[in-house]
Amino acid sequence: QERLVDSGGGSVQAGGSLSLSCRAPGITTGRYFMGWFRQTDETPREGVAAIDSDGTTTYADSVKGRFTISRDSAKNTLYLQMNNLKPEDTAMYFCAAESRARWDRLRDWLGAQPQSWVYRGQGTQVTVSS
Repeated sequence: QERLVDSGGGSVQAGGSLSLSCRAPGITTGRYFMGWFRQTDETPREGVAAIDSDGTTTYADSVKGRFTISRDSAKNTLYLQMNNLKPEDTAMYFCAAESRARWDRLRDWLGAQPQSWVYRGQGTQVTVSS
């Protein structure tokens, strides 16, 4: 199931920025919703941001105005630019791809419980210190 390769995590101080990348080798990403999720040992897994092949985006309320999701179809790569990071953003982040046919709206997929995906990355750690 893990066929996505995510990277770019690290440690920053509050207010700093990080950029995550997610490669999808051998996958026609235009067929899928693409998104970022995060999880810690103490909190449930949360949908952070998602994007459709036409560029439609949706975000969790907790990251609106600070995070930006984008995709480069030519490079089969998904990105997450994270600005003004807060300690509560500390988590393991991973990218995921879901069949568009399973959902009516992008937001429904991002907020679904339990989450579902066809492919996911192995995860990259983001740590924000105060």
